Amino acid sequence: MKDISQQDEVILSNAKLILPGEVIDGHVVMRNGKVAEVGTGPASGGVDCDGDWVAPGLVELHTDNLERHMQPRPKVNWPHQAAIVAHDRELAGCGITTVFDAIRVGSIVSDAGKRYGKYARSMADEILSMQSKGALRISHRLHLRAETCSETLLEELEEFGPEDRVGIVSLMDHTPGQRQFRDIGKFEDYVCGKHGLSKEGFADYCDFLTGLHDKLGAAHEAGSVAAAARFGAVLASHDDTTADQVAVSAGHGIRMAEFPTTVEAARACHAHNIKVIMGAPNLVRGGSHSGNVAASELADLDLLDILSSDYVPAALLLAAVQLGELWGDMARGIGTVTSAPARASGLADRGMLEPGQRADLIRFSMIAGVPAVRGVWVQGDRVA
Repeated sequence: MKDISQQDEVILSNAKLILPGEVIDGHVVMRNGKVAEVGTGPASGGVDCDGDWVAPGLVELHTDNLERHMQPRPKVNWPHQAAIVAHDRELAGCGITTVFDAIRVGSIVSDAGKRYGKYARSMADEILSMQSKGALRISHRLHLRAETCSETLLEELEEFGPEDRVGIVSLMDHTPGQRQFRDIGKFEDYVCGKHGLSKEGFADYCDFLTGLHDKLGAAHEAGSVAAAARFGAVLASHDDTTADQVAVSAGHGIRMAEFPTTVEAARACHAHNIKVIMGAPNLVRGGSHSGNVAASELADLDLLDILSSDYVPAALLLAAVQLGELWGDMARGIGTVTSAPARASGLADRGMLEPGQRADLIRFSMIAGVPAVRGVWVQGDRVA
């Protein structure tokens, strides 16, 4: 959309430009949707940024934020089109210019007491429709979260094709007792708290999920890998815990590991050239809410490549700045939310302040140690 600012040329001057590998004092020129010029020193005319930071727009690979807008309170369903627009505006205001909206595929439909229904195809249609109608300010792509411990995964994946802008397929296995939920006590707290399951029914629920995994898990995993190839999507793993699990991921051709839960898994990912994604809220909070490895520990060990906002969009820029301060290298910190996720997801046209790249940019200042976004441009048009 072009309802905030539409100009053929935009110049941002007197800024700290965050480039690949360095920060310089200079200016950037956006022209016809592209970065046309990056230079040192001030430029005549344009916007005086008063020494603010200017960086590429943020690239978000995994966010559950749309679900929060769709269901703002338990059992309260919000109109989906309105939720999509609100989600889009929130991300734009946080400096995110490209998002891979995470949508679960794979449902449980046979048991009313354990049911969670299908929604992926209809949700994707609504997102794509709103984008095609010009209602959205940033670039939206799909991230299909393939739940292998489910009943309907393969038939739901068949509903998608190469035309659907599916950029990522992640393999998820939430069978109790492994990966994210090795600690059964934490799984019990999560399930009973989020879904209102009684303590008495928890053991039965675990047995049900384990049975599903034993019966369908292998076929679902193989089918998800094949679907990603059909879509032309990048494959990701989810919650790898052991080196053996990472070796299986590498065998599937997985290129990104979302939220590995241990140092062992993160080391194994790097050995297999799999990029490690950690949650920005984990870094900001100082640890994992599930009791898994802290993002800061992986950062200290040089095992963290990409950040994802996960469930707090504003955490993405904040955590990247904190990484820049931790590493003493702001360009490297910002790279975890710009160039690194763009390249890992197969997007070569964004994520860097370089001539010829998309003119997706953000301007921010630091106030009391917190980055405050002061301007966001998508293909040269101001959207926030």
